Amino acid sequence: MCGICGWVGFDRDLGDDASRRTLAGMTRTMECRGPDAEGTWVDTHAALGHRRLAVIDLPGGSQPMELPDEAGQRAPVLVYSGETYNFRELRRQLAARGHRFRTDSDTEVVLHAHREWGRDDPRKAVQRLNGMFAYAIWDPGTEELVLVRDRLGVKPLYYYPTPDGVLFGSEPKAILANPLTERRVDLDGLRRALSWVHDPSNAVFAGLREVPPGAIVRVSRRGVQEERYWRLEDTGHTDDVPTTVRNVREILEDTAKRQLIADVPLCTLLSGGLDSSALTALAQKHVDGTVRTFSVDFTGYEDNFTADDVRGTPDSPYVREVAQFVGTDHTDITLSTEQLMDPEVRAAALHARDIPAGIGDMDTSLYLLFKAVRERSTVALSGESADEVFGGYRDFHDADTVAADTFPWLAGRMMAHDPANPGLFDGGLYRSLDLPGYLDAQYRTALAEVPELTGPAAADPHERRMREICYLYLTRFLPNLLDRKDRMSMAVGLEVRVPFCDHRLVEYVFGTPWAHKTFDGREKSLLRAATADLLPESVVKRVKSPYPSTQDETYEKELRERAAQLLRRDDSPVSPLIDRDAVRQRIDAPLDGSSSMGTRIQLERVLDLDTWLRDYSVSLDLR
Repeated sequence: MCGICGWVGFDRDLGDDASRRTLAGMTRTMECRGPDAEGTWVDTHAALGHRRLAVIDLPGGSQPMELPDEAGQRAPVLVYSGETYNFRELRRQLAARGHRFRTDSDTEVVLHAHREWGRDDPRKAVQRLNGMFAYAIWDPGTEELVLVRDRLGVKPLYYYPTPDGVLFGSEPKAILANPLTERRVDLDGLRRALSWVHDPSNAVFAGLREVPPGAIVRVSRRGVQEERYWRLEDTGHTDDVPTTVRNVREILEDTAKRQLIADVPLCTLLSGGLDSSALTALAQKHVDGTVRTFSVDFTGYEDNFTADDVRGTPDSPYVREVAQFVGTDHTDITLSTEQLMDPEVRAAALHARDIPAGIGDMDTSLYLLFKAVRERSTVALSGESADEVFGGYRDFHDADTVAADTFPWLAGRMMAHDPANPGLFDGGLYRSLDLPGYLDAQYRTALAEVPELTGPAAADPHERRMREICYLYLTRFLPNLLDRKDRMSMAVGLEVRVPFCDHRLVEYVFGTPWAHKTFDGREKSLLRAATADLLPESVVKRVKSPYPSTQDETYEKELRERAAQLLRRDDSPVSPLIDRDAVRQRIDAPLDGSSSMGTRIQLERVLDLDTWLRDYSVSLDLR
């Protein structure tokens, strides 16, 4: 999987000792992403760093990687993170064109692909890749840097323009390790931090951007230029429902086989829901031997479970049934409240995220799950993104939520809140932030991108609206989940793959009419029909249940106590941003299960923001 970073400066010599030390510091910040090896490459105006997690071709594949010079021209240099799942087919094509390979790695195939197809236009090489990836290629001859990110944004990649070039890295912390950056957060950055809406142009820290999913960034003496090589389009879908179901199954079968390639131990993450269960069954079908599976649970969760508007059933009974039905080697990772509240664990999860996400135990439990999985496997397959692709969330199917003139997850049951309500934050700050205006502007921008429907469906207002809803989830909601998954897994050196993000599957299903996606009157109709033969009937019929959150009352009591401790300190950096009376009232309010989740989220946000401001030495510019 790996971590990459680098520095291009056209008006300086990056070969001096100070610059080399800075590059080494940037690279060290990503040791957890690549615990197996470290490499750097330095030229006059470019410096590249790499940390390796060895997954394919363990002896080869060292980076930064260069091809032999040809025709007197210096060869490009590559630092690469991720996996290219069709590298074997591309390797055969390139070999037939005369390319010779020194390793068995997918990294070398990507470098050859750019030499063969991407000399004049890098997009022509990237478009041939199937995978999750983020990489950088520096061409010493043309003095151009090309930054590339996969179509759905599974792998992260950030960049920070400087007066004479650019800094880049897999995570903000790599870029922030360079003294050219400012750890400054302005009002726009704070808006982004407090909103669950993805915006690659705003990575919270002032001046920091993401390479957008499906895009490349070219950096030369002429400046910095973003270019798209992929976007969601209307495909003019004409297949009937049975044909669509068959095609979905064929793509899933091919995707599963591709993503099972690894030279290290591999497993799947199993929740007992349709997505992870179908993926596990497909994996077991295509591997030699028995698939390892892992699930997360909390002490006493199943015995004391209480259904709510979001989660109707605990996962454990379904997990056990799937593991037995499919025949996996299963392990439950059971976590206690003490583990979830461990200050070191919470700090590690927050540091991995780089921003104050404020979702508490859903981050720390994922971090602890991945840490336990890493003890037995290096690669895990996840069912992430199936809900966004196939329309699985309940908000897709709620008429009031669909009709709301905003992002559906902010209007529905999943994350509903009034952005005009400051909650625990200072009222004056909230008026300055104007979150309703910010979110509305983001929403209008997203709607303007939605591809127009074609064919008979174009005349149906509901079909048009559901096309918008699907687009919003895929481009503004899913990237946040993928980022969370990447950060929590790479913090412990675990590679997590997401087969449902295969761009062929996403393109095909996005193009299908909403009537196809709900042809049986249920959510995720196409996925259910395509994989029903692989699963127990109980799982096929199970209603969507999101990633679990502890229901232990002790957890909230501990949160309240830590918030009270924060109020008692005089040096809390979050103090100027919050309404201390509102926090105190929330702390003193009676424990009430019906409002517990809202209370927890607000307290988590305040606590995380305080820790983040301190640990990252953030300078707030709220003018």
